Amino acid sequence: MAKSILDSINAPSDLRALPQEKLEALAMELRKFIINIVATKEGHLGASLGVVELTIALHYVFNTPDDLLVWDVGHQAYGHKILTGRRDSFHTNRSLGGLSGFPKREESIYDTFGVGHSSTSISAALGMALASNLKGETKKQHIAVIGDASIASGMAFEGLNHAGVTNANLLVVLNDNAIGIDPSVGALKQYLTKATVGKKPAQDNIIEALNFKYYGPVDGHDLKSLLKVFEELKNIQGPKFLHVITTKGKGLKQAEEDQVKYHAPGKFIADTGELLPSNSNGLPFKYQDVFGLTLVELARENEKIIGITPAMPTGSSLKYMMDAFPDRAFDVGIAEQHAVTLAAGMATQGFVVFCNIYSTFLQRAYDQVIHDVALQNLPVIFCLDRAGLVGEDGATHHGVFDIAFLRCIPDLVIAAPSDELELRNLLYTAQLGLEGPLVIRYPRGRGNYVNWKRDFVKIPFGKGVRIRTGIDVAVVSIGSVKENVRIAIEAISDANRVAHYDARFIKPLDEDLFLEIFNNFEHIVTVEDGVLAGGFGSAVLELASRFNYKGKITRLGVPDEFVEQGSLDELQEIVKIDVESIIAAITHHLDL
Repeated sequence: MAKSILDSINAPSDLRALPQEKLEALAMELRKFIINIVATKEGHLGASLGVVELTIALHYVFNTPDDLLVWDVGHQAYGHKILTGRRDSFHTNRSLGGLSGFPKREESIYDTFGVGHSSTSISAALGMALASNLKGETKKQHIAVIGDASIASGMAFEGLNHAGVTNANLLVVLNDNAIGIDPSVGALKQYLTKATVGKKPAQDNIIEALNFKYYGPVDGHDLKSLLKVFEELKNIQGPKFLHVITTKGKGLKQAEEDQVKYHAPGKFIADTGELLPSNSNGLPFKYQDVFGLTLVELARENEKIIGITPAMPTGSSLKYMMDAFPDRAFDVGIAEQHAVTLAAGMATQGFVVFCNIYSTFLQRAYDQVIHDVALQNLPVIFCLDRAGLVGEDGATHHGVFDIAFLRCIPDLVIAAPSDELELRNLLYTAQLGLEGPLVIRYPRGRGNYVNWKRDFVKIPFGKGVRIRTGIDVAVVSIGSVKENVRIAIEAISDANRVAHYDARFIKPLDEDLFLEIFNNFEHIVTVEDGVLAGGFGSAVLELASRFNYKGKITRLGVPDEFVEQGSLDELQEIVKIDVESIIAAITHHLDL
């Protein structure tokens, strides 16, 4: 069997040795390779299919890795990884010990900057370009590839604003496909859609107003055009901007037609694109859907309820409210800072604002949480989806820091429902009226109950519950890791010696409940799905010190290191919050 062109590409230098007439065939092979691997291994599909020709052209024209190529977010970097020496290991993508799903500096010299969150590429590439100037390397090329959804972020504008007054040898490539994970939103998106291939915005060109030389738009699937324009841009100094129009999911009919679903479609048939059936009949709902459907239910009765999300309406299931109440639900685009302060502004006017953000993305709006919400004691309700370990997306996406970085903020209440019933009841309780801001953190994935839609019950704020009694060891869990604790205790022969408490609230801690625990147990185990440094267990230690508790406290949680990608079961075992590790911690205390 003849060797494919792709099989001969082990580095971009091999790619650059090919005659141009073979690049179209290579693009077909690369696209098929990505489809075949993602069909069985899962991952982000549509974004990488859309930039196959762009990826080939960039590595063909520019002298990577000497020229520095920075990808934004990284959803679209699969082709880049395959062409830069990782073809034979690409099947390990997003698995334990395998390739990261995003560019990662430790993984390859061609990954110039680690990414996972959006809108960082322009600032990073500008930093590299200015550093090159300082080193006298003025001919070195610096390229940032950013999507139309990401460029609307404030950080991207900050980078553009700075770059426009420098002499940096910077090329910003706008990959414009009118969609991020969900369709792009905002005035900039409307501006960009006026541009078509060969016809740039003639008047009030916002990019040229920022002192960039604007080129395009060009067809991102026309290799000849891409190669020609990149060759021209190589010889032009200063900040440049190339507008490239692409189709997300290009080359797979279903992915082109349903770009939201095929962003990360799960397993599918490679030849046809048909999604493999995932039988969810009889399974509990996902936490995100319990959130979204409950919010719609509450909004029908409470006209003051508002929903806000920064670019994740489908992922967070705020889409349900956007469909039911389009005037009261807002997708603000990739703009977490704006989302939080927008929520604060609405809260000042008496609205009940649910601001839904992935835990890992709330990190980007930390100042706004402190300065615009907590300092003014505004009753914004933060619903943190994907709290805890998230699995295959890895270190950039684990929501393990929120407890630690939030619990130091005055007047902020932090709750972690142990199941979807508690989540539902916390949402109900929150909209009855708050004196200040509230955080509700909940995990990725499915809950525990098929019959989750039950009558609402008001939850007393700052109060935990005793789940089972015991005489020797008290296990205190926070959040959905309660289920691991329950299974662990039931597997112990001396289960009657082990008590289990669900704290429910991280801040404030239920002092009456903990006083009961301190007075009755010499051995305590805390379990959380967040970092140990400054986390829930640390809060318990602080309270124990205040009450002069003399017993032994063991904390289980995420250690002081970044956790890479893998299945949730694998990662829980690594950080020792899986069932077996909890059993070991409990039995250690029972044997003392």
